[in-house]
Amino acid sequence: MTVLIVNGYTIERGADLTGAHLSNANLTNADLTGAYLNSAHLRNANLTGANLRYANFFGADLTGANLTGANLTGAKLNGSNLSNANLSNSDLTNADLTNAKLTNADLTGADLTGADLTNANLRYANLPVAYLPIAYLTDAYLPIADSPGADLLFPTFFRANLFGANLTGANLTGANLKDANLKDANLFRVDLRYAKLTNAKLTNANLRYANLTDANLTDAKLFNAIMPDGRKHP
Repeated sequence: MTVLIVNGYTIERGADLTGAHLSNANLTNADLTGAYLNSAHLRNANLTGANLRYANFFGADLTGANLTGANLTGAKLNGSNLSNANLSNSDLTNADLTNAKLTNADLTGADLTGADLTNANLRYANLPVAYLPIAYLTDAYLPIADSPGADLLFPTFFRANLFGANLTGANLTGANLKDANLKDANLFRVDLRYAKLTNAKLTNANLRYANLTDANLTDAKLFNAIMPDGRKHP
């Protein structure tokens, strides 16, 4: 096992790096499986290809960090700051991102299968072709998020704020969007079969060519929305 010494800290599996100052550090391909990085300072750190499985990042500052291709399976990132972070092609399967700040984060091609994004802030996040089946986004904040072509099979968006989000061509089959805010959202060609849109706010939303087969639109607010056939809802 390769052990690195960075800024006086020993970088290895299971290391206790709580509160460590590693901003701008080069941790490319580092193995920090199960490490404790709670409240660590990792601003602009390079963690490209790092093995961070089951690592603990509670309250860590990862602003602007490069996590391209990193393995974050089961990682605890709850309450962490990932603003402007590059998480493209990272593996976030079953990761805990509750209350995480992901403003302007790049999640292109990321695997978020089973990830918990409850109350996460994804404002202006980039999620094209992201994979989020069975993800939990209850109370998540995603206004103006860019997610064209994303695979969001069976996610939970209960009460999520998706105001103005671009979800063009996304797969939202069976999604729970009850009470979600989808005002001004672009849902062009989105697959919403079996989706729960009960009481969802869809004012001014673009649903052109969307598949609403067996979707539940009970009490949905569709004022001025463009419906699948191109007509505006009264």
